[in-house]
Amino acid sequence: MFGLFKKNELPAPGQALPGRSEEIETADRHFVLDRPLKGPYPEGTEHILFGMGCFWGAERMFWKLPDIWLTAVGYSGGATPNPTYGEVCSGQTGHAEVVRVTFDPAKIPVTSLLAKFWEGHDSTQGMRQGNDAGTQYRSAIYTTGPEQFEAAQRSRDVFQKQLTASGYGKVTTEITGAGPFYFAEADHQQYLAKVPNGYCGLGGTGLTCAI
Repeated sequence: MFGLFKKNELPAPGQALPGRSEEIETADRHFVLDRPLKGPYPEGTEHILFGMGCFWGAERMFWKLPDIWLTAVGYSGGATPNPTYGEVCSGQTGHAEVVRVTFDPAKIPVTSLLAKFWEGHDSTQGMRQGNDAGTQYRSAIYTTGPEQFEAAQRSRDVFQKQLTASGYGKVTTEITGAGPFYFAEADHQQYLAKVPNGYCGLGGTGLTCAI
């Protein structure tokens, strides 16, 4: 019980694992979209990062959207540089499991991505998602520009009204500017395309986000 409790609390300043200066090895290309995972990315594209619980199912949700350029899973929102999956799962890095979505806003607006985010998981659960408990499973939106940030806040306020009307509690989603993004190991990239019957713990509220 003590270990579970600690894994549901972010590490205090100075208490995160030290990590490493070297990047963790990852895949070269997207298994589904067959594009280079680390770029170059087309002119005009943007990144936005979503934490929705286990990143396997979250990534699949976004790569299936039309006009998405790229998706990648990784770690963000914490203090440990270049963490491993095991370190993130220990709760001692402060990172969330995230999917980074690369998109052209001229082809698919960020509001479409935000609607998919809110509909795809339960954003009221704090440091867990369903049976997956721990700080790495928290709901989060990490934005890469003021327009994204403002759109994320507006969408939260709209969806909160819908949640409240349906008997749900307060949204616990962390919304902030993106810090460093660390690519997860190759096995985790596009995991559910490689293992179609693999675990996916995502479960939404059944509500449609009206933005």
